Amino acid sequence: METRPHRRTGEAQPITMVYDMPSVLPPGTTPVSRLYYEDWNIKVVDREKTGCDNYLTPNRRDFYKIMFMTSGTGVKTMGKDNYYIDERTILFLHPNEIVCWRNASPKAGGGIFCMFKKRYLDQHPSLKLIIDRYKFFTEKKILRLSDQSAQMIHSLLTQMKAEAASGGELAEEAMQAYVQLILIESLKGTDYAPVGEITNDYRHVYNFFELLEKETNLANLNNPIRMRTARDYAETLNLNPNYLNGLVKKHTGQTISTLIKNRLLEESKALLVQTDWTLQAISHIIGFADQPNFSQFFKKYVGLTPNEFRRSPISPDYEG
Repeated sequence: METRPHRRTGEAQPITMVYDMPSVLPPGTTPVSRLYYEDWNIKVVDREKTGCDNYLTPNRRDFYKIMFMTSGTGVKTMGKDNYYIDERTILFLHPNEIVCWRNASPKAGGGIFCMFKKRYLDQHPSLKLIIDRYKFFTEKKILRLSDQSAQMIHSLLTQMKAEAASGGELAEEAMQAYVQLILIESLKGTDYAPVGEITNDYRHVYNFFELLEKETNLANLNNPIRMRTARDYAETLNLNPNYLNGLVKKHTGQTISTLIKNRLLEESKALLVQTDWTLQAISHIIGFADQPNFSQFFKKYVGLTPNEFRRSPISPDYEG
């Protein structure tokens, strides 16, 4: 299978943010990402029939993801490299990777995806050993498979899906054994060479998301979020605010202000659910001068007060 060059199809198509995926929440509210809240260790998601929409994951995740593509074509941006992806390809996405997918064919790219939490590796040292030894998710990120290997991996993922559906105490044990077999079979594949680095425009977008993630990822009681406006980020990146905002909107369909708001809401929800810190402390971390302003901000976009949300966390049907 030849690596194909990336074909331009006109203006950049807006892509969907992870936290804008369809959810069970009322229209106008911000979905709560399962990245933080849902109690699962490993699962398999079948997207062979529904396909995968254009999307961007700028925020950190707490799971590793294996994507086995079975149909369609598209451009995968991982870090600062573009890859032209078609069927018989397997991808290994690290939790910290900024990833973008754009479909390049009329039919959305489909496949079967496996996701497992970081803690799952700690529970299964033999799986972690294989990942570390062969540098999956770090150096081995995208592999092209032979027909035979693709059929084998498809079969293993199908069996994993059945195992997950059956449930039971041994399901997770069996599923990690299947993941090991998938990794070993993938070693027979060949590295997928990038078709080129990202454009300068997208590099600025990437740098913005990287900075946004760094600012929110490091936030804590002693290091509250300080950058909250497009101007703050543009000045740090030595760019004109209007220019940066235009680039970000071109690639995502959303303004920087909207993206910052969504990220602050996501971090707020994580802190509300994962900690017992007071609302005053969380308000300080998120960058608000006082708790009433934070509560008003949260209620406006989530539809619940922080205390209501803390008592009854909501999760959408996000499947990565």
